[in-house]
Amino acid sequence: MRSYQPDLTPPWKRSAPVPEVPAEPDLVVEEVASGFCGAVIRCEKTAQGPTVTLEDRFGKHRVFPMEPRGFLLEGKVVTLVRPSAGGPVRPTRTASGSVAVPGARARVARAGRIYVEGRHDAELVERVWGDDLRIEGVVVEYLEGVDDLPAIVAEFAPGPDARLGVLVDHLVPGSKESRIAAEVTGDHVLVVGHPYIDVWEAVKPSSVGIDAWPVVPRGQDWKTGVCRALGWPDNTGAAWQRILSTVRSYKDLEPQLLGRVEELIDFVTVPD
Repeated sequence: MRSYQPDLTPPWKRSAPVPEVPAEPDLVVEEVASGFCGAVIRCEKTAQGPTVTLEDRFGKHRVFPMEPRGFLLEGKVVTLVRPSAGGPVRPTRTASGSVAVPGARARVARAGRIYVEGRHDAELVERVWGDDLRIEGVVVEYLEGVDDLPAIVAEFAPGPDARLGVLVDHLVPGSKESRIAAEVTGDHVLVVGHPYIDVWEAVKPSSVGIDAWPVVPRGQDWKTGVCRALGWPDNTGAAWQRILSTVRSYKDLEPQLLGRVEELIDFVTVPD
């Protein structure tokens, strides 16, 4: 005797099963109804049901209900579900936006290097690109200014297997920095820079919680002038730590800095 399944719906009318995907932080999805695409920021339980907050590449946030078949992941329909509470959630991307590699060991340091002007520059690069640099085996050092850069480059003796990248503050046409950069740039040395007086300005004002970076009169120490204009104590070290603490990822930095650091990492890691 032929047996029948309880569901008598013809196969061609049945909906294909849709995978359930945990809404882990930094997972990038598209909401089907609106087309809004962004990374998962958080999940919340509400009286109307669970919701997920997405952040797009411009920093805009939107909250959506976690309805069945409500999202696209890599072009395929999925149902987002709340992540399991068991164990810590690992980010899927590094602070620079690169795909994270859980458990990856640091590579042995390359002969090539990236030099930045000062300690604050080095700390900011480490905060955003640290994971990437360790995987690539790139060491970042700071110079305390660029006046001695020609002698430093000569002592370093760059070559095909030991490329040197240099990040310079306030690299604008006609400046002292631009003249020094032109003197040392070569096949195995790349000098790039951002237009800001100091790397502090490369942090978006909105991330720091201010409307804009103050305009400091010429001839006045810029960092001290910023502290005074913002009503902060005249302690530039403490001010920098306050600024640095607001930087969580590349989204907190200006594009003029982001592009230059990525350019330097590519230069010292890609062989001739």
